[in-house]
Amino acid sequence: MVPGEVMYHIMLSKEDIEGARYAILPGDPGRVPKIAAMLENPRPLKCNREYNSWIGTLEGEKVLVCSTGIGGPSAAICIEELFMIGVTNFIRVGTSGGMQLDVMAGDVVVVQAAVRAEGTSREYMPLEWPATANFDITVALRNAADSLGYPSHTGVVQCKDSFYGQHAPGRMPVHRMLEENWECWKHAGCLASEMESATLFTVCDTLHARAGAVMLVVWNQEREAAGLPQQEEHDTAKAIRVAVEGIRLLLRQDAAKAVSGK
Repeated sequence: MVPGEVMYHIMLSKEDIEGARYAILPGDPGRVPKIAAMLENPRPLKCNREYNSWIGTLEGEKVLVCSTGIGGPSAAICIEELFMIGVTNFIRVGTSGGMQLDVMAGDVVVVQAAVRAEGTSREYMPLEWPATANFDITVALRNAADSLGYPSHTGVVQCKDSFYGQHAPGRMPVHRMLEENWECWKHAGCLASEMESATLFTVCDTLHARAGAVMLVVWNQEREAAGLPQQEEHDTAKAIRVAVEGIRLLLRQDAAKAVSGK
């Protein structure tokens, strides 16, 4: 890589990120300053298209926060370009819709694996390849949620490309397929539905990078259909705190491994 070379989409160079190897990836550019504020000495870097980036410090390490936009294609671009300039650990923090009746709005979901119902990951690996999170990151996120006292669930989510294919399947020509698949995923225990994790995990596997994800549950349409009480939740502060604390735990673990040589 040419020194000072700027990545085409995220508009960052290796020099910009000051050796940062860890990144938090929200979808929404507007959430980036809110996340960065939880780091030490946060400052903005670049903002181009859907990619808004800030940098700060945690446990003495530089940590990057960069938005990916909505869906797999833009997330894959962000991950690829961040990897090119040195980032090797990625944690997505976002929102989701609950699928199991015990997954309440306001709960946190730590993603262990994702159903590859989107299209981007298919241009990386055949469908037989599972989209799974890195084990160390998953454990760090789950431990972070527990230490913060947040109601949380760890397991599989469904990852899709079409928001309205989920929320208005009846008007789609392929509604039978959408509705049948949704019932299958529910029956198998899918916790929630979102739009980026399968791409994140699959792309990072091909790059030999580590990835994890944590989601806030905004709403649960299955609880609504069952007439069960719930209160819509859009405040992502819980999921953000879990992501930041998860990276803190991961940094300590990685530092301990470096010292021990394991």
